[in-house]
Amino acid sequence: MPIGTYDESGRGGMTLAEARSRAGELSRLYQSGVRDVRAHIERERAADEAARVAVEAASQQAIKDAHDRQRYTLRALCDLYLSNLEREGKRDSAKSARSLFKCHISDEVASLAAKDVTSLQIAALVRKVRESGKERAAGVLRSYLSAAFNAAKRAPFDSALPADLIAFSIEHNPVDAIPAIAVQRGDRTLSAAELRAYIGYLLRIGHETGPELADSALLLALYAGGQRMAQLLRARVGDFDPDTATLRLWDGKGKRTQPREHLLPLAPHAAAMVAALVERAKARETERAKQEGRAPELAGLWLFSTHGRVAMNPETVSNRAAEVCAGIGGEAFNVRDIRRTVETMLAGLGISKDTRAQLLSHGISGVQAAHYDRHAYTDEKRAALVAWEGRLAAIVQAERQPANV
Repeated sequence: MPIGTYDESGRGGMTLAEARSRAGELSRLYQSGVRDVRAHIERERAADEAARVAVEAASQQAIKDAHDRQRYTLRALCDLYLSNLEREGKRDSAKSARSLFKCHISDEVASLAAKDVTSLQIAALVRKVRESGKERAAGVLRSYLSAAFNAAKRAPFDSALPADLIAFSIEHNPVDAIPAIAVQRGDRTLSAAELRAYIGYLLRIGHETGPELADSALLLALYAGGQRMAQLLRARVGDFDPDTATLRLWDGKGKRTQPREHLLPLAPHAAAMVAALVERAKARETERAKQEGRAPELAGLWLFSTHGRVAMNPETVSNRAAEVCAGIGGEAFNVRDIRRTVETMLAGLGISKDTRAQLLSHGISGVQAAHYDRHAYTDEKRAALVAWEGRLAAIVQAERQPANV
């Protein structure tokens, strides 16, 4: 069998010495019992090539893994999860989650590949928040992180989730090992006297300018039956029907993929408040358009907006509520306590649990609600809001209000 090409200089082939050495190797191989030397050499070459290919593949995989670890980080997973929340119309949840992620996930952990993040690392993040006295924030942080990992874990099998999540290669949720933190439900309700002081403070009695915009939001939330502030602030001018005095809100809470329409057939006082807000928004836009030399754009105007471009931030209203609380004095309360107070007083008026649930847009779910109960509860909600305005009028006048059965 040929062993190579001869070249005296060794540049284009084997020298005589090299040829003799190679022939000796083959002879010893034959003498060792390998009779088909050619096949043996071909097997060795194939093995060497396979080893080379394996090394190259491992090298390429290592480069890819390093790239993926830099690209598919926990930070990237959180960002994609937030984008998905916004795409589903859950902007308030996205904003809350973004704030928690930014404040409480360290850069060190955020920069790790999401699939490499351990339960111990997540537990350390949650513990740090909880030990700082922010128990509710710790529980919400855990919930959002769990939801982000679960979304990536389910993405390969759930076509409703973004395909971009698949690349994170999440096979288990590290948050599962961390116990959920129960949210301590509040039980604070305002008395009639406290509610009277609250309304009086918001009405700015004695002030020529009347209520400020944030005060109007707090008042409308109260008179409209204790509505969620975040939903109320997203209302637009076109969401109010003056003919039926109905205000349309959108409820995006919970696991629903699309916000649920929430209609409020307002009683006279609340309807007048909304009508005034509509006129305010239109007048401000008309004035802006005049100053900028353009036609007014009245479609899509926010009901609550200082400059017309963006809706008022719920934190602005929450901060104002805290100022009002401090100004009144006494036991502290917040906007959730106002909502709880409204429902408690509605129950005292004899408003049924089902009507209260529809009016306050509680978690209305289940097979019956989702598929069979198509009753709009318009008459019931309107009657409840009329009774509620009567109760508030009596509170302001320091009178007792008879029950509404």
